[in-house]
Amino acid sequence: MVLAKDKKKNIIGTYKHHQHDTGSSGVQIALLTERINILTEHFKTHKKDYQSRRGLLKLVSARRRHLDYLKKHNTKEYEELVKKLSLRK
Repeated sequence: MVLAKDKKKNIIGTYKHHQHDTGSSGVQIALLTERINILTEHFKTHKKDYQSRRGLLKLVSARRRHLDYLKKHNTKEYEELVKKLSLRK
């Protein structure tokens, strides 16, 4: 599932570090989190959609790798992001 352009711009605007920032770890984690939340809602009504569930697992894994990288390189930003997005861990 693709995010709407305005919603994506909103998320990027919230988590960016500078004016042209669209690819930092914080922004990517926030975008992945939003897509994961949308898919989670989708699965409440479509329990047997196994193909999308595979995609969800790939998204969760990608977000985990980004979080691990951020924790290793910038612990303070990692802690703020986890709290702001209300992620476990």
